[in-house]
Amino acid sequence: MSLSDGNKSGATFMLSGFSDSPQLQVPLFLIFLAIYSVSFVGNLGMFIIIKINPKLHTPMYFILSHLSFVDFCYSSTAAPRLMNLVVKDRTISFSGCAVQFFFFCIFVVAESLLLAVMTYNCFVAISNPLLYTVAMSQKLCAMLVVGSYAWGVACSLTLTCSALMLSFCGFNTINHFFCEFSSLLSLSCSDTFINQLLLFIFATFNEISTLLIILTSYVSIVVTILKMRSASGRRKAFSTCASHLTAITIFHGTVLLLYCVPNSKNSRHTVKWPLCFTQQ
Repeated sequence: MSLSDGNKSGATFMLSGFSDSPQLQVPLFLIFLAIYSVSFVGNLGMFIIIKINPKLHTPMYFILSHLSFVDFCYSSTAAPRLMNLVVKDRTISFSGCAVQFFFFCIFVVAESLLLAVMTYNCFVAISNPLLYTVAMSQKLCAMLVVGSYAWGVACSLTLTCSALMLSFCGFNTINHFFCEFSSLLSLSCSDTFINQLLLFIFATFNEISTLLIILTSYVSIVVTILKMRSASGRRKAFSTCASHLTAITIFHGTVLLLYCVPNSKNSRHTVKWPLCFTQQ
């Protein structure tokens, strides 16, 4: 993500935020700040409680703790830039933009995979509860979590390095409230075909693979629940999966809209709002 040779070290970008609604800047800031505060306390609190309580050191809560940690991290990566809603100086440096996207990409990809891991965990717990601790051993859980982080780093490094090869001309305005990759590509003076292709390939591969795991697991879960004789058991099983299914729908729905559809000014503009709420 370099400028021309004469201005490589002085790259500056301006984040537009929600410039189409200037009268709503302060109310939006207060709303997003409140939502982020609840998310901050909830996710960080859950992570700490699970870590300090020995009774919660089970496979399910181990995965849930990392899911909370990743959710806390990726929302915190973009949240500081929401200050742009109430400040006049909305500029961000070249290095700051690259670092922000790098960490944001890591945590988003990791969360996508951890949601799939959590779904598989629910499937094992419901379909075969007697062998749950054997099927979801500590070693397997650790490998799945580490693998999620590792793949997130690999995707992020690839996309960030591809962006470092781009050139930008003059002062650039990013049509977003943080350094989102596709909005950044639209400002480049150089050919972005490879960058867009890499983004589409990684986003589509991650979405298809994780959604296949999620859909397959949930089909098996529904079949198992319907076979239960106890009505209270069925209700308990359905309620256990409800919140997780809601999180999956919001998260993957936003990613599909943002990265797995052809780029257009309208699509990027429309998805800016749900992405902001998803991050909180």
